[in-house]
Amino acid sequence: MTIPMMAATGVRQTVNANLTPAQTTWNLRSALNVAALNCLDPKHASLVDNYGAFLKRKARQLSATNRALQSEFRQAYGVTYRDVQDSYMTQVYNYFALPPAKADFCEVSHAISQEVLTIEPNTLETYAASALPRIEAVFEDFFRAYEQYRVDLAAWDSQYGPPTVTTTVQGYVNPLDPNVEVEPGQTVVGAMPATAPVSAPGETQAPVDLPPASEEQVPIVIAGDAPADGSAAPVTLPTEGPIFQSGEVVQGQQGIGEDIEPDAADDTPVP
Repeated sequence: MTIPMMAATGVRQTVNANLTPAQTTWNLRSALNVAALNCLDPKHASLVDNYGAFLKRKARQLSATNRALQSEFRQAYGVTYRDVQDSYMTQVYNYFALPPAKADFCEVSHAISQEVLTIEPNTLETYAASALPRIEAVFEDFFRAYEQYRVDLAAWDSQYGPPTVTTTVQGYVNPLDPNVEVEPGQTVVGAMPATAPVSAPGETQAPVDLPPASEEQVPIVIAGDAPADGSAAPVTLPTEGPIFQSGEVVQGQQGIGEDIEPDAADDTPVP
């Protein structure tokens, strides 16, 4: 797996690095969205209702944030801005869904989903500036633990085993970072260092042996009745399967809009 590296500033280059205020607020909303979808433990059952109430009560501020974010991407990327923004947001959602960090992520997100309903009106941006780093800390803890595991594994392999495959990469690229050079016509944010692992200096990449292409079907032994001659019955591996797509928690769920802030009802954000 890929682990973003630390910049010279001491900030790990994740999807939450070098954000604008609008990005910070929107990434917090995205984190709560992922938590509402993925944190299914009974003790986190209120996350869905909390997230739905958050969308309704802070609808006006979220709409303003969404418009500001779109404007920032449009100014940086012109007519192709939406493709860049969608690519970046896909990485944000995937980042918050990192399985090894799920347990701690759900705990922190659950607490924040309760707090965000009690903050004063028009203070969402200020709250997000302190809340998102709490969520980011969960992933930083995992990254540090994983890096220590790499160190321990390399020490073991140097004495007992083969060279290890490195997993640390330069990091994600925030398309709204003023230090990022925008190429004309560039739309795919995924074409960044974080999409593929690289080898650190002095380390040897372990070889990967791939079998040659062949049209020969791979036989699989099936439990049950076998042919009379004792041979295994061959079958063909399926070439197609279900496609899973992420979704949003539906806004405006019935029974959660009693405490809507003024002017919020007619100005809901894009999910």
